[in-house]
Amino acid sequence: MSRDSRSRRTAASSGRKPLFAAALLLLSEAQVARAVVYPSFHELFKFDYLHPRPEAAPIDGVSRRTVSKRENPIPLIVTNNCGDTIWPGIATQAGDGPESSGFELGPGETRDLTVGPTWNGRVWGRTNCTVSNETATCLTGDCFGLLECDYSGAAPATLAEFNLAGGQTGLQTFYDISLVDGYNLPLGVVYQPASNTSDIPPNFVNAACIATPGYLMSPNRTGYYYTNSSYPMPYEDTQTNAGITNWCPWDLQAFPPDKPGDGIYPYPDDQIERPTFDPCKSACAATNAASDCCTGDYNDPTKCKRNLYAKNAKAVCPDAYSFAYDDQTSTFIIPSGGGWEVVFCPEGRSTNILETYGDQISALAAGGVVTEEMTQIAMNISYIESISGTPAVLASPVLLVALASALAILAIL
Repeated sequence: MSRDSRSRRTAASSGRKPLFAAALLLLSEAQVARAVVYPSFHELFKFDYLHPRPEAAPIDGVSRRTVSKRENPIPLIVTNNCGDTIWPGIATQAGDGPESSGFELGPGETRDLTVGPTWNGRVWGRTNCTVSNETATCLTGDCFGLLECDYSGAAPATLAEFNLAGGQTGLQTFYDISLVDGYNLPLGVVYQPASNTSDIPPNFVNAACIATPGYLMSPNRTGYYYTNSSYPMPYEDTQTNAGITNWCPWDLQAFPPDKPGDGIYPYPDDQIERPTFDPCKSACAATNAASDCCTGDYNDPTKCKRNLYAKNAKAVCPDAYSFAYDDQTSTFIIPSGGGWEVVFCPEGRSTNILETYGDQISALAAGGVVTEEMTQIAMNISYIESISGTPAVLASPVLLVALASALAILAIL
């Protein structure tokens, strides 16, 4: 996507209401066979997410040299479409990280960075920061008071996660939008194709999660934000700006509104007006209970089920992780090669890509090739409209095999 198109897009959003933000960073590791969730606020831990294949480990008995960022820089673009200044944070777990891991970004501004082709990391937004020299004390997403983030930020925050060298061969990109620890800012990821991936339909890859009132376009099953006129984007089509106000369970609000007078809250009480921007903790981040975090005796997909938070989060953001056992409806896997733009406060609606094109994306992940059939389906608006629009678990055997094999390699040691 060109800088001109990004400028037009940010200009269109300049009239939005300012955000009153708070952030909790999400940190999750979800697996097909087992789930392990590490709270993002644990002290002095770099995040425990998708440990990559050791660089010296051979693949199929053949050692491969890791290509450096200098040899093959991958675009990592960060755009602020919000009405207020934010301070993006970037954490690198593996590979060559970007030129900066924390910086100020005003409304409508874009920062062009690069990472290495084996980069494994995450991007989130910090809000309401007080900055002095190299320090930044932020109301949400804080990085131990540092402007440049060495570790993950404070919970809750919407998170974009990337593993550019995933799978058994290291030739696949895994990425997701995660709400496992909570939600603070609307967020989208926009793919920047490489020469070997230029034929991937944009409506297969450009996911968005918009769960803040005032940012949703009118309900529609399809649209053309972050795609083009040839490839209609599938959207979640039931939420409204008025209705989305109360999706966060009352007791999980990061900053609940003041009590009326000296009274006591009736629970739940959604007659009390919530703030325009209402950061939401996940049940796991709020309680750290095994049943909410899928740990201990609940580290089993037959025992750990969606709680109210996870159900609500999945309803407003079908393509996002909502709880630990959510891989099949939340993990994007495509051939490695391209770069990414992370957009805060994207336009449009939350996408419903994986429920719509799950079989096609599974086949793309397995074969690495966009077939003519995939292209025709991606261009067919009637195909999108034939899908229910209700998030469902993808049962594709190809995706299950891909996830199981990749996550076995990437499992936490």
